[in-house]
Amino acid sequence: MFNATLDSLQRLQAQLRYHTLQRLFICASSARSAIRNINTAACTSLVCLALTTPVHANPLDGVQIAFMPDIHFHDVYGELEGSAFKGIPTGPMGHPALIRTMQAQLTSTRLFNENYFVLIAALDEIVKRKITYIALPGDFSDDGQPVHIRGLTKLLSYYHSTYGLQFFATPGNHDPVRPFDTPGGKPDFMAADGTPIAIYSPDSERCQSKQNNTHSTTGKSLVCTPDIRQWGYENILREMANFGFTPSKKNLFWTTPFASYTPEDYTFTRALSAARLSKRRVDICQRITADKQVLCEKMLDASYLVEPVEGLWLLAIDANVYLPQARIDPTGKWVFSGSGNAGYNAVRKHKPYLEKWIKAVVGEANKRGKTLIAFSHFPMVEFYDGQSNTIADIFGNTNFQLARKPEITTSDWLADLGLKIHIGGHMHMNDTGIITSSAGNTLVNIQAPSLAAYVPAFKLVTLRGQKSVEVETVVVDQVPRFRELFEHYRTEHKALETRPSGTLNAPIWNEAILAAQTYREFTEWHLRELVRLRFLPGEWPADLRETLRTFTGEELLTLAFWQANEKSTASYGFAKSDPQWASAQTQCQQWLKKNTGKNHNLREWRGQNLAEDFYRLRNAGSLALADISSQNLADYQLLLKAYRAQASPTPLQQRLKNVLAVLSGFQQGAPDNHFKLDLTTDKIDKLSD
Repeated sequence: MFNATLDSLQRLQAQLRYHTLQRLFICASSARSAIRNINTAACTSLVCLALTTPVHANPLDGVQIAFMPDIHFHDVYGELEGSAFKGIPTGPMGHPALIRTMQAQLTSTRLFNENYFVLIAALDEIVKRKITYIALPGDFSDDGQPVHIRGLTKLLSYYHSTYGLQFFATPGNHDPVRPFDTPGGKPDFMAADGTPIAIYSPDSERCQSKQNNTHSTTGKSLVCTPDIRQWGYENILREMANFGFTPSKKNLFWTTPFASYTPEDYTFTRALSAARLSKRRVDICQRITADKQVLCEKMLDASYLVEPVEGLWLLAIDANVYLPQARIDPTGKWVFSGSGNAGYNAVRKHKPYLEKWIKAVVGEANKRGKTLIAFSHFPMVEFYDGQSNTIADIFGNTNFQLARKPEITTSDWLADLGLKIHIGGHMHMNDTGIITSSAGNTLVNIQAPSLAAYVPAFKLVTLRGQKSVEVETVVVDQVPRFRELFEHYRTEHKALETRPSGTLNAPIWNEAILAAQTYREFTEWHLRELVRLRFLPGEWPADLRETLRTFTGEELLTLAFWQANEKSTASYGFAKSDPQWASAQTQCQQWLKKNTGKNHNLREWRGQNLAEDFYRLRNAGSLALADISSQNLADYQLLLKAYRAQASPTPLQQRLKNVLAVLSGFQQGAPDNHFKLDLTTDKIDKLSD
């Protein structure tokens, strides 16, 4: 077990004292709240209400639980034990920062470095709202590395001991990356000169090769430290034990799928015994040959049920599935598949004991009059607002994260277990999905956004009596100190600009992101750069990608009227030089006059903007509407109408029509911002935009 140094602990405490002082000023005026709800008026009202403690007839009425998945905490001021590399001196005090490059951040679906600051800001908001219970549905760490897990536990422990916050975590596919400890590391941490530096664990191939003098580094030392290993279940659960994975004396009830006691004979001593890791192991098996040879491995399951307050049951499901593979790694251990694309499709097949347990928990909750809320890392219902089939037509069945989509039969199965409400993460999306099984059972799956991506937010569930819940999406906007590392990014950008062009393996990120004045604006820039640097090049068909990159909105509309011949259909770039293009322009203008007059904005935006709005709506749902021009949305509908009118579209025209249809479909889903759910009738009422 790794222990924090005294200096590191003192520095963390000093930083937290700073935030405590800041909070005294922030709380003086609700209008200057560090985090606001997307509905400003509603937020102001809630902040004011939080200053009083109302008396409720029903003990559950008003109880609140915040759900924060996908924090991906990276301790930027953590210390690497056993390493001479201390990080980059930062700020007026020169504290060494351990950070990833901006290039790494802007080609990843999550931020790394700023997560440190946004988590503190979010927890400060939790304190201000007088919320006690916080669920962490997986990926609470970067990759389960000791340095980041230690930093997270120190931070959560501070808020627990100082403000009484109670945390309930469940594993994600990043914590652990594999069920047992594995070598880890990344090539793109940042050195003081703004260039990448590789940091790996001693048992990694990079460090082993260095020791054997068989690997040549790029003129910069390779840092080898055990603090960057990827911990497996055992080490993570031991370090995070106090955050739901073991019982607390404050819990009224706590149990696991493997315990046999009931609420009637429950004792804290029994719960402690049931929490032992030796009692939470189960065989996970995989058929590895055509003749049905089966390979099994005992693994931990971290699922638990907890009653933190009378009448509320929180069901934390460990939905990770790691399958043993028929090969051995260089250290002589079995290789395991990751759980990122497994989800509940794999749970249904490989964790049958959870089916029996969940069904029993639901039955007991109903019998005892408990309000049951389930949470886990993975979605239980389709998360694309019913657009998955069209998305598959555009991008292919295995792309666009479709492998992570629960099959309809899986969602039906989960609904038939009796679950009514589930809060998940993993997708970094804001969405509400509803499934009603053939047996008539309804399950509402709420996808909580990530604080580490666009739109940064968390879900706040407020119990309204025993059978009704209010769900609010609290958006992170202002985050103190989120610009603290920008000085290093400027150094990095200068280093990239001065590198010979032949040595760059990707376009340079846009320095304009460093002008962001709010954290939300920063995450929006992150998404825009992600679209430019990764999504468009890696996910979109070439003809569609290049058309969006080069066409204006008006040209995209003209393309709908272009009568392509056999030669021209082979090249999207042929369109504008085709003699038929002039005819298409004439038809387009005539159609525009008939359908809109001059009420459009087609010359003011490009296909790249459409692609960015596509991802805004995919990731943030209705929260994205604050960042998209209403006229642009009307223009997209106009284009969709024109493309749908074409009787014999070319493959490119068909794909563009599908993109526009999906973009429209993303706006038609169930309420995803602020709504009320009746757990008896399954009715959802929208409360505000």
